[in-house]
Amino acid sequence: MTTKAATTKRSDTPARSAAKPAAVPRLAGKNDDARFDRLVYERVRLGIMSALAVNEQLTFNELKSLFDVSDGNLSAHARKLEEAGYIVCSKSFEGRRPKSEYRLTGTGRKALHHYLEHIEAVIKATRRP
Repeated sequence: MTTKAATTKRSDTPARSAAKPAAVPRLAGKNDDARFDRLVYERVRLGIMSALAVNEQLTFNELKSLFDVSDGNLSAHARKLEEAGYIVCSKSFEGRRPKSEYRLTGTGRKALHHYLEHIEAVIKATRRP
């Protein structure tokens, strides 16, 4: 005995509107995606770069307490920023304890400014009447 699958239309699915969605505002410049640095976009990495932009240097423990993250999490994010050349880390010892200090590089400052300009342009474009 064979059975046929019943085809029914779902009534719990909202009907699609015939109106077109609003167009996404176009930002200035051809390479907007290139200006939007996804490496900076992540919350902890953006926080690290922002904190270093207003402080000459911060230690690992200072950054850790600012963002309430685990050692491994902070270390992984800082390493990504280091690999990109956005921050530098100098390691030393204070007594017998290791001490890591981070600074924002010129390249990092530039990347942060580009990211902030992009976000400001998005905000400005979405607030237009």
